[in-house]
Amino acid sequence: MSFHSSDSHLETSSIKVRLYTPTDREFLLSLAPRLTIGIAPWRSREVMETAMRQFIIDSIEQHPTQTVVFVAVDSQGQQLGFASVSHAKNFTGEPQAYLGELATREDVEGRGVGSALIKACEEWARNQGYTLLVLDTGAGNERARRFYQHLGFQEESVRLIRQL
Repeated sequence: MSFHSSDSHLETSSIKVRLYTPTDREFLLSLAPRLTIGIAPWRSREVMETAMRQFIIDSIEQHPTQTVVFVAVDSQGQQLGFASVSHAKNFTGEPQAYLGELATREDVEGRGVGSALIKACEEWARNQGYTLLVLDTGAGNERARRFYQHLGFQEESVRLIRQL
């Protein structure tokens, strides 16, 4: 697997990761429901989906200056998933890369799409001089949590909420 900065592609077997183009917009927005997996039961799925759509729109609008959006495609160019990564700081002020969204089509789960997207985000982060890539995921999204742990991510903090 190698990152080709000249054509902005990362290739692994039949999965290619490239930079977002405006023709990807509707595909990215169609994955908003996938970003609500594992939400807390007291949260409105509709409200969360709307928020996820807005997060995607914000990432698209900030691409490529503040946020970089990667899209995974197969050998025929079919879109498989996407990820966004941006410049961020820890509450201590330490610079870090933030993985804002990562979603794949349901039918390609477990086929390396997410891993390829993470590798593209990691490569971008390293090229920016970051030593940390951080992300958030729903506490109830067990599959995602296992996936991230498998890739070497570790829990750093836990947010607790009490419903009133």
